[in-house]
Amino acid sequence: MKAAVLHGNNDIRYEEMAKPEVGVNQVRVRVMTAGICGSDVPRVLNDGAHYYPIVLGHEFSGYVDAVGEAVEGLCTGDKVVGVPLKPCMACSDCMKGNYSQCKHYSFVGSREQGAFADYVTLPAMNIVKIDDSVSYEQGALFEPSTVALHGVKLSKLRAGKTAAILGGGTIGLLTAQWARIFGAANVTVFDIDESRLDLARRLGTDNTINSCDKDYIAQAKGVTGGKGFDYVFETAGVNVTSRSALTLAANKGTVCLIGTPNADYTFGRDVWELILRKELTLKGAWMSCSAPFPGDEWTMTAHFFATGALKYEEDLFYAKYHMCDAQKAFDLYQTPGQVKGRVLLYNEDK
Repeated sequence: MKAAVLHGNNDIRYEEMAKPEVGVNQVRVRVMTAGICGSDVPRVLNDGAHYYPIVLGHEFSGYVDAVGEAVEGLCTGDKVVGVPLKPCMACSDCMKGNYSQCKHYSFVGSREQGAFADYVTLPAMNIVKIDDSVSYEQGALFEPSTVALHGVKLSKLRAGKTAAILGGGTIGLLTAQWARIFGAANVTVFDIDESRLDLARRLGTDNTINSCDKDYIAQAKGVTGGKGFDYVFETAGVNVTSRSALTLAANKGTVCLIGTPNADYTFGRDVWELILRKELTLKGAWMSCSAPFPGDEWTMTAHFFATGALKYEEDLFYAKYHMCDAQKAFDLYQTPGQVKGRVLLYNEDK
């Protein structure tokens, strides 16, 4: 098969490699689409891979190419997405269903060969069937959707409450949609890019606020009647939005940190004290699975994409490249701030 193989820092080569074999209880997927996650960027550009050579890619969709012995409920040709987390299922955290905290996990496209290739093999339990009405491009958004939903679930968002999403990237816009599906009375997305705010409105967000506006805090107070937001989801992973999350939260509110930091955070005492004065609940969210594995995050994403309640817009993808042009796709990230949303890699069917 062909694969986009990372050989070293910023050195991706589209080349031949052995097609993965199918073992007992395994499924081989013909990859049709794979998204570039923000976590893939430092792996390629900042010497961030666990080892070389490696095939990255953990946000993907395709169809079943082959099934191993003892696999039930899956057939060749089934349209599917893959769950990249491979928990050990034996440690104390796994035994409690806390798979994201597994002490001995592996991860497709990070710790083992991934989906920037023609084929990828996974355990059958890591395969989720999707409806024929769901496109392969939507399938590449399943993993970020499950990350967003995992944060909403952990925050125990209640219907009728207000929610703020800081960051209009892919996960932020999916978090906004999940907040709406869970019954939030008002969902407000904050970002500094007007094109992302426009996309948020098209996806059903009630309000959008440009965080570059000098009066953005006043605008936010106008939305909530001065009370602040009951739930605040930080999805950008940057210092300024994390500080804003504490400022925008209501008394007794919940702040959920979904975005992975790309630098150290620094909070002044006045901002940090807001956690105490407001008696905030601070939640962290990591990865996207729950019990029974892989969890509601995956089955609900499949259901709500199929019904259309979880909306899809082409502009959720900033650009699309054939898998053979993976290096060109990653070159986009050489210019900070250029890429808005996901970049998609795709294969043509054989």
